[in-house]
Order: sequence, then C-alpha cells, then structure tokens
Amino acid sequence: MTNAPEPVNAPPADFATRVQGTLMGGALGDTLGYLVEFDSLSEITAKFGPAGLLDLSQAEGPVHFSDDTQMTLYTLDGLLEVLEWANNGVGSDINACQWLAYLRWLKTQGVPAAVHAPEQPPRWIDRQSVLHHQRHPGNACLTGLSTGEMGTTFRPVNPDSKGCGTVMRSAPYGLLPNVPAETVYKISSDAASLTHGHPSARQSAGAFSWLIHALAIRGLSLREAAESARDRAAEESDADSQLMARLDAALTLSLHDDEPRSGTELTEALGLGWVAEEALAIGIYAVLATAAETASPVEHFLAATRLAVNHDGDSDSTGSIAGNILGAFYGEAALPPAWLKLAEAPSVIHHLGSEFIKLAAG
Repeated sequence: MTNAPEPVNAPPADFATRVQGTLMGGALGDTLGYLVEFDSLSEITAKFGPAGLLDLSQAEGPVHFSDDTQMTLYTLDGLLEVLEWANNGVGSDINACQWLAYLRWLKTQGVPAAVHAPEQPPRWIDRQSVLHHQRHPGNACLTGLSTGEMGTTFRPVNPDSKGCGTVMRSAPYGLLPNVPAETVYKISSDAASLTHGHPSARQSAGAFSWLIHALAIRGLSLREAAESARDRAAEESDADSQLMARLDAALTLSLHDDEPRSGTELTEALGLGWVAEEALAIGIYAVLATAAETASPVEHFLAATRLAVNHDGDSDSTGSIAGNILGAFYGEAALPPAWLKLAEAPSVIHHLGSEFIKLAAG
C-alpha cells in the first residue's frame, strides 16, 4: 500500500480576483489599524467615540499602510523573482530570493546591513518612493536582517523572538498555485526564520499561509480553512503550545459566542497581537465571529476589520491579517469601494499583484 501523492492545486477560475483581494484586503485592514496601532482602547474611544474607529474617512489626513504591507509586497516580489527564474527554465533557492528581497526592504528603511551581506540590483518595487518610509518596522525584522546572516530553521537569527512580523508578511505564500499545500507551509515557515527563530513565529507563519492557500486556491470555507490550518500546525513535532492554545480558543469562541467579543474581552481571551500566535488568533476570530449569512462581502469585511483593530494591542497587524483572509475568500468583492478611494498607492499593489498573476498562472 502506497501513500497517495498530495494534490497539486491548480489556480481557480477566479484566481486573479482572489490574489488582488488578498493583497488589497490586507493593505486596507493594515491602514485602518495603523491609525490606532499604538493607542489604548480608551484612547481610541476617546478620539472616535464609544464604537471606536469605524472608517478610514475618520482620519484627520491622508491614510497610510504600515510596514506590514511593505513587507507583504516585498514577500511577493521575492516570489516574483523565483517565478521569473522558473519561467526561464532556471531553478532558484526560494528562501535566498526571499532574503534578498527583505534585504532590499531593509535598505528602504535606511538601515544598513552588515558589510558582508549580499546586495542585489534594484528591482521595480525598489523604485516606488511610497515604500521608502519608516512605518514602525518590527525590531526583530530589522535586527535579524541587519546581521547579514541568512537565518534558517536550524540556525535562526533572533532565536527567542516570536513577534508577529512573520505572520503579517506571509499571505503571498498562500497564493502560490500548482504546488502542494505542504510546500506552501514549508516555504512560509522557512522564510520566517530569516528574522525570527522561535517555533511559534515559524509555525504561525506557516499556518497563516496554509489558511490563505486553503481559501484562495483550494476553495475551502472560512471555518474549514481555519480548522485545517490549526490541524497542520498541530502536526509539528515541536508544535508550540501557546500557538495551539490561541488557535483552539479562536475557533471555539467564534463558534459559541452569541455576540463577537471585542476590545478588552477580545484581548483577554486571545492576547494583544504583538506576538505571532496572538495576531493570527485575533485575525481568525475576527473573521469567523463576524460571519453572518445575511452579510455581503463588504459588510463582512467592515465588521471583521473593525473588530480586529479596536483594542489595546497591535491593531495594524491584526487588521491586516483579517483583511488578507477575507480578500482570499471573497476576492475583490470584499473591498469597500469608499476605502479604495482613500487607500495609499493602490496602483503599486495592483501592479505587483498583476505581475504575480501573470507569472504564477501562466
């Protein structure tokens, strides 16, 4: 008796809108959360009223996405380079391409890498001035890359760090078609080790990319995809107990809560989101707890991202993760038209998404 080969997942008919929805959905959720990233819940309600922050139009000036979207786009660009090589018949080291992409992102932040670090010629993304702003990048991402050492699962940089910087950038891995889901998980968890070494950081990133793949490529429902991601994380020989506890709580509470818990109740149950497993759990809970049969994709997106950002913790990362998930599930139908009009640099995001679609589905 032989084990059946794992299915290789072809791009669905609506692949293009799921890719663009994932990328732009994450950027919009990130943008909403970035308005209140370092504010306490009491500060948020004092500024925006008892309901908290509800809309991008409440910003006092132009809105911006954070380092979460910056790094997501650089993740995508690293994958673009891999696909460019592949379409020319040349194999490449996927994680090395990711490392080079993140080193180029590091340069946009004005942070020098070690003198022995490799330097890659600029690519299209590096010439986009909108990405050359410091938007409160995570410390582990900066320090892990500036060492000039390429972290691996077995020789990680920042071995004790499990910040959410691995999760918030990892949605693009889940958009890869024509590969087994297990490959998606490995690519994502390997790339997490470039900056964070704690098992939870790696496993949370892998689980998130697995979830996005289950939605955008395999066509699972939201709960099926979330449960599948939880089950895959549990298969690790060193499955992180905190990650499993947070995922179990998100799945159970979202199923049994009569009303979605928010604010302090949310963070008391799932954490503040500054570390990987908490950010992933909050994003998953926000999406599942606000799913209503009568809601339109846009209504669901608004409810989930509002729930995901109005708390004491890492609002931009939790908002970004929730936005990624719903964009992968609904495609561009989830994106609020009024928010798209206010969004920062949507043409840059759309261009990179279009290049990925062309290369990945061709």
